[in-house]
Amino acid sequence: MSRKNTTKVSMIGVGKLGQACAEVMAESYPLVGYDVAPRKPRNFPMVDTMKEAVEYADIIFIAAPTPHDPSYDGRQPTHHLPNKDFDYTIVKSIIAEVNQYSNRKQLVVLISTVLPGTVRRELEPLITNARFVYNPYLIAMGTVGWDFANPEMVMIGTEDGSETGDARELINFYRPMMNNDPRYVVGTWDECECIKIFYNTFISAKLSLVNMIQDVAEKQGNINVDVVTDALKNSDRRIMGPSYMKAGMGDGGACHPRDNIALRWMSENLGLGYDIFDAIMEAREIQAQNLAEKLVRTGLENVVIVGKAYKPHVEYVDGSYSLLVGHYVEKFGVPVYYDDEYTGDKPPENLGAAAYLLAHDPETTFLGCLDPDPDKQGPSVFPEGSVIVDPWRKCPPINGCQVIHYGNTRING
Repeated sequence: MSRKNTTKVSMIGVGKLGQACAEVMAESYPLVGYDVAPRKPRNFPMVDTMKEAVEYADIIFIAAPTPHDPSYDGRQPTHHLPNKDFDYTIVKSIIAEVNQYSNRKQLVVLISTVLPGTVRRELEPLITNARFVYNPYLIAMGTVGWDFANPEMVMIGTEDGSETGDARELINFYRPMMNNDPRYVVGTWDECECIKIFYNTFISAKLSLVNMIQDVAEKQGNINVDVVTDALKNSDRRIMGPSYMKAGMGDGGACHPRDNIALRWMSENLGLGYDIFDAIMEAREIQAQNLAEKLVRTGLENVVIVGKAYKPHVEYVDGSYSLLVGHYVEKFGVPVYYDDEYTGDKPPENLGAAAYLLAHDPETTFLGCLDPDPDKQGPSVFPEGSVIVDPWRKCPPINGCQVIHYGNTRING
């Protein structure tokens, strides 16, 4: 590809990640690299100092390691080790030095993996002379260059999540290099940190589940794990597709919680030696407790859960997450009532202001008759002064009430 672009690029950190990505960039842009170790890239020159690399570029990429202690790398058991964050010593040192030689016309782009909150708390404050974007990559060792040029998505994190300005500049930078037409996901620094780390976590969880089936096949007998996994991986309606990727109320119904409890028993009886199902159930319960606490902290005397059944438009309460949340509300010492026409539940009349939980997706229940403009709404079904907690994040403002979109703590919406 001929170089038609004049934007100058530097790659700080030309290791396994940085070199392969920089070699793709160098096909489209003039680029130099800098690293403390000797490197021999295929198609771009190395410079001798950080100062040279920074002063050369319009866009400066930082591909610095954020390592763990070697004992955490998974070759040995880690469950007995204390919790520990990544080590940001190297990346902080590089960012601070880059800042010395940079200016406001330059864009500094960090592609290293960090935990949510790290950029805002520890890294961005070190950049005072240039603009800053967090832009982690979804790549695998051994196919870095291909993954970089054929991404599933490109994450671009800015301070406020704006899709203009720095984010737009970076999107335009990437487009000439992409072999596919990826999704560009623009969010805050914090959101992109989450996307990156939880993307990896989802992969780990899927692998754990698949390998657990293998263990069951070995211990139970009469099971070909490939028959099982082939059936599951082609079940793209629910398992592999986008379904169940909307954060909201927890798992419910007659099957899912019960099955996990049964699988806990099986795990113990087959001697698998680990119990992911216990962790799944514990997480479900703690998440319900957190939601209950959110309701109780409103300070209102009563809680009303709108939707008692395990899903809308049915009467079944087996495994209902609403009941689990209600259990924890009562443990906090606050009375709880349910409002569900299908189960026949109704809160007392003249209850007054209360904390309402929209347990069922409001889009499938009452939002169709609720104008998104509060000035055009009729009389509210919620008493004045109530707090409405919406874990689906779909409810519009309601006259005389406070609406909380549970799970959205983003500043300025």
